[in-house]
Amino acid sequence: MLKIFLSLIAMLYAAVCLAGTDVNKANAAELDSIKGIGPALSGKILDERKKGNFKDWNDLLARVKGMGQKNAAKFSAQGLTVDEAVYKEGSAAPATDSVKK
Repeated sequence: MLKIFLSLIAMLYAAVCLAGTDVNKANAAELDSIKGIGPALSGKILDERKKGNFKDWNDLLARVKGMGQKNAAKFSAQGLTVDEAVYKEGSAAPATDSVKK
Protein backbone atom coordinates (compact mmCIF):
# COMPACT_ATOMS: atom_id res chain seq x y z
CA MET A 1 0.00 0.00 0.00
CA LEU A 2 2.86 2.36 0.81
CA LYS A 3 4.46 1.72 -2.59
CA ILE A 4 1.21 2.57 -4.38
CA PHE A 5 0.84 5.77 -2.36
CA LEU A 6 4.43 6.85 -3.03
CA SER A 7 4.15 6.15 -6.75
CA LEU A 8 0.91 8.15 -6.91
CA ILE A 9 2.62 11.08 -5.20
CA ALA A 10 5.57 10.81 -7.62
CA MET A 11 3.24 10.83 -10.65
CA LEU A 12 1.35 13.86 -9.37
CA TYR A 13 4.62 15.70 -8.77
CA ALA A 14 5.82 14.89 -12.29
CA ALA A 15 2.55 16.12 -13.78
CA VAL A 16 2.82 19.42 -11.92
CA CYS A 17 6.43 19.91 -13.01
CA LEU A 18 5.61 19.27 -16.66
CA ALA A 19 2.49 21.44 -16.68
CA GLY A 20 4.42 24.62 -17.39
CA THR A 21 3.60 28.24 -16.70
CA ASP A 22 1.68 30.19 -19.30
CA VAL A 23 2.64 33.86 -19.32
CA ASN A 24 -0.98 34.86 -20.09
CA LYS A 25 -2.34 33.05 -17.02
CA ALA A 26 0.45 33.20 -14.43
CA ASN A 27 0.49 35.43 -11.40
CA ALA A 28 3.60 37.17 -10.06
CA ALA A 29 4.60 34.25 -7.80
CA GLU A 30 4.33 31.76 -10.65
CA LEU A 31 6.44 33.96 -12.92
CA ASP A 32 8.99 34.47 -10.13
CA SER A 33 9.32 30.69 -9.81
CA ILE A 34 11.03 30.63 -13.24
CA LYS A 35 14.78 30.95 -12.67
CA GLY A 36 15.91 34.32 -14.03
CA ILE A 37 12.55 36.05 -13.68
CA GLY A 38 12.53 38.22 -10.60
CA PRO A 39 10.05 40.75 -9.27
CA ALA A 40 11.16 43.46 -11.71
CA LEU A 41 10.71 41.34 -14.85
CA SER A 42 7.50 39.71 -13.65
CA GLY A 43 6.15 43.20 -12.93
CA LYS A 44 6.95 44.30 -16.49
CA ILE A 45 5.27 41.18 -17.87
CA LEU A 46 2.14 41.72 -15.77
CA ASP A 47 2.00 45.44 -16.65
CA GLU A 48 2.15 44.66 -20.36
CA ARG A 49 -0.39 41.85 -20.01
CA LYS A 50 -2.89 44.38 -18.57
CA LYS A 51 -2.91 45.95 -22.03
CA GLY A 52 -3.86 42.60 -23.55
CA ASN A 53 -2.71 39.00 -23.63
CA PHE A 54 0.46 38.15 -25.50
CA LYS A 55 -0.31 36.61 -28.90
CA ASP A 56 2.98 34.74 -29.28
CA TRP A 57 6.65 34.88 -28.33
CA ASN A 58 7.31 37.70 -30.83
CA ASP A 59 4.65 39.80 -29.12
CA LEU A 60 6.11 39.07 -25.67
CA LEU A 61 9.65 39.94 -26.76
CA ALA A 62 8.52 43.14 -28.46
CA ARG A 63 6.47 44.40 -25.52
CA VAL A 64 8.59 43.41 -22.49
CA LYS A 65 11.84 45.34 -22.22
CA GLY A 66 14.77 43.29 -20.98
CA MET A 67 13.53 40.03 -22.45
CA GLY A 68 15.55 38.82 -25.40
CA GLN A 69 15.77 35.65 -27.44
CA LYS A 70 18.37 34.06 -25.15
CA ASN A 71 16.18 34.63 -22.09
CA ALA A 72 13.12 33.41 -23.98
CA ALA A 73 14.88 30.14 -24.80
CA LYS A 74 16.08 29.76 -21.21
CA PHE A 75 12.66 30.53 -19.71
CA SER A 76 10.87 28.25 -22.16
CA ALA A 77 13.21 25.38 -21.27
CA GLN A 78 12.08 25.85 -17.66
CA GLY A 79 8.41 25.59 -18.61
CA LEU A 80 7.36 29.13 -19.56
CA THR A 81 4.92 29.23 -22.47
CA VAL A 82 3.04 31.90 -24.40
CA ASP A 83 -0.49 30.82 -25.17
CA GLU A 84 0.74 27.29 -24.32
CA ALA A 85 3.42 27.40 -27.03
CA VAL A 86 7.10 26.83 -26.28
CA TYR A 87 9.76 29.11 -27.68
CA LYS A 88 11.47 27.82 -30.79
CA GLU A 89 14.86 29.40 -31.28
CA GLY A 90 14.90 31.61 -34.32
CA SER A 91 11.11 31.86 -34.39
CA ALA A 92 11.12 35.33 -32.94
CA ALA A 93 12.42 37.91 -35.36
CA PRO A 94 14.57 40.58 -33.73
CA ALA A 95 13.08 44.03 -33.68
CA THR A 96 14.73 46.47 -36.03
CA ASP A 97 14.65 50.20 -35.47
CA SER A 98 17.04 51.12 -38.25
CA VAL A 99 15.84 53.05 -41.26
CA LYS A 100 17.11 51.96 -44.67
CA LYS A 101 18.94 54.67 -46.56
